[in-house]
Amino acid sequence: MAGFFRPSTPLRFNRTNDNARVAGTGHDEVIFDKMPRHHQKKSSAPGGSQRQLRVGEQVRHAMAEILAQGNVHDADLEGHIITVPEVRMSPDLKLATVYVMPLGGRDTEIVIAALERNKKFLRGEVARRVNLKFAPDIRFRVDERFDEAERIEKLLRTPAVQKDLEQDPDSDREEEQ
Repeated sequence: MAGFFRPSTPLRFNRTNDNARVAGTGHDEVIFDKMPRHHQKKSSAPGGSQRQLRVGEQVRHAMAEILAQGNVHDADLEGHIITVPEVRMSPDLKLATVYVMPLGGRDTEIVIAALERNKKFLRGEVARRVNLKFAPDIRFRVDERFDEAERIEKLLRTPAVQKDLEQDPDSDREEEQ
């Protein structure tokens, strides 16, 4: 076999500048050039990629429809109207975090516990309504946005903030000059 090189020792590659050296042969050969390393880009969207947002919205609609129709037969859920304001999907679309809030914000722990008990049924119903390769595992969280919005509203209604809002904008310009 002329021209075929079979070393008796395994080849080790040492990177030097833009070339690679084959150790043990005494020959410098260009084996590969430096290739760019591809890193996953961080998504600029706060809720994830466009696909995550789209699938999350489909799961949210399915979950809201299931809860509105009363398909979940649980005594703790029957007396509550549940809002599903957001669903966040993991990048691989195998985990859905469903944010829920009972109307009026009362009995949140009871509602979350009831949803957790019926998680398997809800996952199956979502799988039937949303066409995905894998049915996402579902976890439930209380939506804290309503509490945060109320806290900001209270802050804006405080006398100190009202005083700042009532100041004449023309007087500010005169003071700066």
